[in-house]
Amino acid sequence: MDVTEIQLADRLLASYAAVGGINHVDGPNLPSKSAIAAIAHDLLRLLFPGFFDDRPLVSSELKVETTLLLSSVKERLEDEIRKSIEYAPHPSVNRHQTGPAAHQFTIDFLGKLPCLRELLQTDAEAAFRGDPAALSKDEVIVAYPFIEAIAVQRMAHELYLAGIALLPRIMTEWAHTRSGMDLHPGATIGSHFFVDHCTGTVVGETAVIGSHVKMYQGVGLVARSLAGGQTLKGTRRHPTLEDHVTIYAGATIVGGETVIGAGSTIGGNVFLMHSVPPNSLVFYEDGRMVVKPKRDRMSPEVDFQI
Repeated sequence: MDVTEIQLADRLLASYAAVGGINHVDGPNLPSKSAIAAIAHDLLRLLFPGFFDDRPLVSSELKVETTLLLSSVKERLEDEIRKSIEYAPHPSVNRHQTGPAAHQFTIDFLGKLPCLRELLQTDAEAAFRGDPAALSKDEVIVAYPFIEAIAVQRMAHELYLAGIALLPRIMTEWAHTRSGMDLHPGATIGSHFFVDHCTGTVVGETAVIGSHVKMYQGVGLVARSLAGGQTLKGTRRHPTLEDHVTIYAGATIVGGETVIGAGSTIGGNVFLMHSVPPNSLVFYEDGRMVVKPKRDRMSPEVDFQI
């Protein structure tokens, strides 16, 4: 190491001493972003066998391959959950029992994978049926970024509900970087969900999305205001979409008291800050927002086509 390198290191160390708040030194070992990314990828392999693997997966090897992969994921995930509990103690866990608690949280989470597969089957079906450009359900699973994003969100949501810190958000942000879709792990999302194109979609922590909801790129389900900062923690800040709602590209739905009634369609680029009744059609006409009942109440997309 030459003199210049020593001087540069000294300057950085002086910065560490002077600028607090963005250092994590002498604290508990944080969950590893790279390790969680690898775990998330392997969890996708468990959820969608054969789709995220580098070589063909044959039925005669399925039990052995699944058991080995599950064992590897369990060991690594348990370690990251333990770190999370040590960083942010869980209310139900004695600080001397983080190891056994992490083990039980891991087992409970992995036990939910079969049920999550049932939900993801409905998402894949909704994507295939909802996109005329899709050649097959295989293409949807292997090529559509939406599938990765919703699969990771549904897994992260289970960890979020269990009260595990850091891990769920790291998982969904990993999916965010890969898909362009920002789904908070706290959001509650029903079955048969589909977001076409994905890019720029944002769903906030307290959003509630019903079943058979379809959205397009650039849709935001966001808070009315974050000026209150941390004082808003734990409050409903994001909207509710009831069943069979369709939201077109660029629309923004705002506020925790805003409810989009079942069967409604929200047109492109609409900025909506109030609730609308079921089977509403919302769009701009001559520069003003129009909210009207649908002509055909049986079809949530009857008045808009793209």
